[in-house]
Amino acid sequence: MRHNMLVVGLILGVILVLSQVSESTHRLNLQIGPIIVGGKGKPPKGSPTTPPTLTPPPPSPTPPPGLKVGFYKGRCPNINVDVEANIATKVQQEFRKDPTILPALLRMQFHDCFIHGCDASILIKGSSSERTAGPNLSVRGYELIDTLKNVAEATCPDTVSCSDIIAIATKEVLKMGGGLGYAVETGRRDGLVSKAQDVDLPSPFASVSESISAFAAKNFSPEEMVILLGCHTVGISHCDFFEDRLYQGSSQFDENMDKDLREELKPVCPQNAGSDNFTFLDQNSESSNIVDNSFFQQIVKQRGILPIDQALANDPQTSGFVQQLAVNPNMFATRLTTVMVKLQALDVLTGNQGQIRKVCSKFN
Repeated sequence: MRHNMLVVGLILGVILVLSQVSESTHRLNLQIGPIIVGGKGKPPKGSPTTPPTLTPPPPSPTPPPGLKVGFYKGRCPNINVDVEANIATKVQQEFRKDPTILPALLRMQFHDCFIHGCDASILIKGSSSERTAGPNLSVRGYELIDTLKNVAEATCPDTVSCSDIIAIATKEVLKMGGGLGYAVETGRRDGLVSKAQDVDLPSPFASVSESISAFAAKNFSPEEMVILLGCHTVGISHCDFFEDRLYQGSSQFDENMDKDLREELKPVCPQNAGSDNFTFLDQNSESSNIVDNSFFQQIVKQRGILPIDQALANDPQTSGFVQQLAVNPNMFATRLTTVMVKLQALDVLTGNQGQIRKVCSKFN
């Protein structure tokens, strides 16, 4: 039942009434959540413990050499063209038509950066490219990136990398979805390697300890991991990823789950029915498509959906920080911008490394 499909819960986005959209459109546009992916494991259980002493927020990360805000200023044939602003304007237009591009791009950004760094390797088409790996099969947003590349090429040919386009677009939709704006650093180059066999992403069924190890391998602290998983404040999950938590006698039955939530979810995900139904990762119906701290409030109340999400609120390694985020919306908003800057700078190529692709879906 468990497969390697990636569950990255960031599918946030609009304040539109999703009931106006058909179920088939839901499946097309809302695909699984934003920051977690394929694999197996069992979540720890237990009650929240006394919050541990937490470190103060880290300083803003120093960008790698070659990355800077406004990298493309003066680099286009017409030096007065602001190509990054042109890309951002197009993203805004597309978001107004389809706000679910927010979770889509958040997920794409995460999946790309965790494999070989933020080098747009996920965009490459091919029979065995990253795009074909199990966790990436439901990633979407490729057509949007192609559209944005065309916008860049129209006024600034052979200059703007596809990896920078992903970063600019992700920053823009985060802001439009309710997050704080931040200055995106640019100057990335596009990668030359894209192999499905290299795709190894954190699992929604992993324990907190296993997740901490997976994120630590990419130089993220436990608190930064919690912030990134807090992107599950938007998005959905299909039944496959949480059905076993609902039914007594199943391998991952969660006796601590909020009883009302369990009864609400059972008709959505009948046991062993192979249902393709889904539910929101943030069970606050007034906030399930908004980037805010509501997700943390829900998991503190034992109303998490994914095993790892609920485990964050129960495991003493993370529960204290989760409780702080649940009562402090500004903390999540500000820390998210810092962590996103760090994520988008992960193992980037700059200078003469890599290439500037002419078409994002293939190497030059």
